[in-house]
Amino acid sequence: MSDAMKKDIDTMPKKSPLSFQIDLKKFEKATDEEKKQQDVMSESVSFFRDGMRKLMKNPLAVGSIIVLILIIGSILIVPHVVPYGYSEIITVDGKRDKTAANMAPFEWSEKEQEYIDAGGELFPHIMGTDELGRDYFVRVIYGTRVSLTVGLFAAIIVLIIGVIYGSISGYFGGTVDLIMMRIVDIIYSLPDMLMVVLLSVVLREILNVDAFPLLQKLGTNMISLFLVFALLYWTGMARMVRGQILTIKQNEYVLAARVGGAKSGRIIRKHILPNCISVIIIAAALQIPSAIFTESFLSFIGLGVQAPMPSLGSLANAARAGITEYSYKLIFPAVMICLITLAFNLLGDGLRDAFDPKLRR
Repeated sequence: MSDAMKKDIDTMPKKSPLSFQIDLKKFEKATDEEKKQQDVMSESVSFFRDGMRKLMKNPLAVGSIIVLILIIGSILIVPHVVPYGYSEIITVDGKRDKTAANMAPFEWSEKEQEYIDAGGELFPHIMGTDELGRDYFVRVIYGTRVSLTVGLFAAIIVLIIGVIYGSISGYFGGTVDLIMMRIVDIIYSLPDMLMVVLLSVVLREILNVDAFPLLQKLGTNMISLFLVFALLYWTGMARMVRGQILTIKQNEYVLAARVGGAKSGRIIRKHILPNCISVIIIAAALQIPSAIFTESFLSFIGLGVQAPMPSLGSLANAARAGITEYSYKLIFPAVMICLITLAFNLLGDGLRDAFDPKLRR
């Protein structure tokens, strides 16, 4: 102990025997080295940045992000590079090439080979052709675009409806919560496949899709699928948000906001939802592969997009007829479905590990 510290201790007032105060002479001043040990070495970061750092340290999540970026880049770039359309039947010199049906990957038909031998140039058929002589690679790319669009659109619908409904039910509680949750139970019990079939039949009769070019390409089956997502699939999100809000609304800062005169809508937007945004993001990310798989399954049984617009499920269904001779036609869309669903599931697991406070150490 240094002389200066001893002097400081000697000058401290003596503790009275009848006093309950702590004897200050039992304590020593911290040295400079001990003070440095108490310094916070890590910089102050926001919740989002901290979660993204943890996410980037997860190799499976990073690999999933890379795979999704490559898939999204492909569906955006390939249609502008490959000269074939998804419904275009292969022609040579303006005439349909009937020998171009069911070709293997990187194979040429007889007329195409003659055209190449004469000095012409053609873009290769990377995945071969289908039974009508259409380039299969372009159809798989367009089918991936349709499936991803359906998954993202369904996730947005589920997110909006589920968050709004669950927030109202969980915040107000009581009779409001009781009535709204019983409605959720009724909707949850409805069979989604039966609803898709019934809506497809009804919409085919009452909806004039010819007046809308986009709806005409999708068909009434896809419109009914979107309606089913809006009517049925948000119940899980609503239950999860309700459970989070029932816990968060008991905190002191929510009570302080009420005492301060804040309206219920502002309390939900500014104080409650930001504190459960991580769980909402995780649930939305996991909803995308579920919607993609549902769309692929419905397209596989003929309730998906309208021909000639391809979908991964409809391509797999069409390839089923020639699975013994042209098995590669089933492999390409099946592998794409597996890649997309696996990537989103691994990304959702990574988001849960990075942003869920209950899993943090």
